[in-house]
Parts: sequence; structure tokens; C-alpha cells
Amino acid sequence: MSVVGVPVGGLKTVGQIVATNTLTFQAGQNGLAIAVELLSTHTAGAPVIDHEGKYIGFINEFDVMKALEAGKELSNLVAEDLMRIGPIAVHSSTTIADAAKRMEERCVLNLPVEKDGKVAYSVSRHDLLRAWIGLGLGMGLDP
Repeated sequence: MSVVGVPVGGLKTVGQIVATNTLTFQAGQNGLAIAVELLSTHTAGAPVIDHEGKYIGFINEFDVMKALEAGKELSNLVAEDLMRIGPIAVHSSTTIADAAKRMEERCVLNLPVEKDGKVAYSVSRHDLLRAWIGLGLGMGLDP
């Protein structure tokens, strides 16, 4: 299938993907509020950023469930208590293939994308698949 304006074989980098997930959590944000936000937005996870918008960690539904399983009270926790630390964020120049590998290696369904040193948005595995095959938001194929 060929669509005018869509590169053959799809997009190449995560920076070319139209953002569908702009959810972020702030350092110090309440743990219960984070859980409610994940549920109300139907989002599997999101990055934790500092007051300058820089990536400091990531929280997904598994991280929240792990805290609950440990008997912790979410309302007594903050983002830093729940987040996983590590190189999850990708740069806008990261290839779709490399982003998919990072997602699989880190067992996450979303990856924060950094532009100019700040988290701009996140991409999901669904976004990566759409982009890789050349279907997606802003490509003239939306309902």
C-alpha cells in the first residue's frame, strides 16, 4: 500500500511520530494521583520529569501494582517512590527499530521521547508499529 507523503516502508525515527501521549508525572507528585491519572487516561505508563522538564524516571502500571503488592499506601508515596530509574527515554533521532528494542528490553509499553533535553511526549508500541509500516496520525489515513 502506498500513500502520498508517506515514506516507503514507513517512518524512520521516533521524532517523526505525531505525539499521541503527552502524559508526564512531576517529581514529588502523589502516588495515588499518579495511579488515578494512569487509569483515567488509559495510559500504561509515563515519564517522571523534574521542574525543568528533564527525564528522571518512569512509572507504569506494573510499578504501581508492585507498591500495592508490597502493602504500601499510594497516598503516602510520591513519584520518586514508584518510579524506575534507568535509560528508558529515547531521543527524537532514535530509529523506530532501536526504540522497539529498548521497549522490549526494559519491559515497558511506552517510551519518553526527548527533544532539546526535555521530554516532549511518549510513544507506545502501537505508535511504533503504525509508524514502521507507514500508517498513522497525520498521514491522511485517520478516520
